[in-house]
Amino acid sequence: MTPDLRDYLTDLTHTDTVEDLWQKHCARMADYGFDRLIYGFTRFRTENSLGDPNDFVVLSNHTPEYRAGFVEGGLYRNAPMVRWALENEGSASWRIMAEQISAGTLDDKMQKVIAFNLSHKVHAGYTISFQSVSHRAKGAISLTGEAEMNQDQVDDIWVAHGEDIVLMNNLVHLKILTLPVNLPNQTLTPRQREALEWVGDGKTMQDIAQIMGLTQATIEKHLRLARETLNVDTTAQAVAKAAFQNQMYIVQA
Repeated sequence: MTPDLRDYLTDLTHTDTVEDLWQKHCARMADYGFDRLIYGFTRFRTENSLGDPNDFVVLSNHTPEYRAGFVEGGLYRNAPMVRWALENEGSASWRIMAEQISAGTLDDKMQKVIAFNLSHKVHAGYTISFQSVSHRAKGAISLTGEAEMNQDQVDDIWVAHGEDIVLMNNLVHLKILTLPVNLPNQTLTPRQREALEWVGDGKTMQDIAQIMGLTQATIEKHLRLARETLNVDTTAQAVAKAAFQNQMYIVQA
């Protein structure tokens, strides 16, 4: 490991916000020729679904137009490399798609995604599928080469630097899992968070009311609002989901 890489990895481990981490990582990957990234992670995968899109952690420096079609528009569901990532772990060249096109194994929905990508000059790159921490969790990152690059050039970069690139992306993925991620409309207030923390510690409503200096009715209101914020039915689910999102027991700056 070179001193430069060691210093970079050390810097990442000391980063305390997802925003700062992502900014550093995008800049670093651009140094290798990968100027557009999209990272996705879910903890709520089932046999037939990746879960509620509102629960996804998605980070990207692609253009808003690309994100609107690929992410918000749902094209990711039929993206060949997303399907590969769901079934595999490790890294793979996008050359897989050219082989699938030649073999005629891509359905119409997949071909629509490829056409959309080509219209945004997303045509050469690599995908890394991270080792899953549970059967319900899955994370992956797509590294798109610069617009003027072809897949041969990207593959050459991978031969020279692929092991280091995988190492850096693995660390970024693991670091993201430790940081609070503010999903749209799912951020708890301090009171909601504190009430859930006490529930997680096994306290009763009476205990929590006394500890927080509030009435039980007010505690129940905070917990109800926490459930609504996190879009769950029970307080136990709220505790689990808030813990997954690293919103509980966090150290305040």
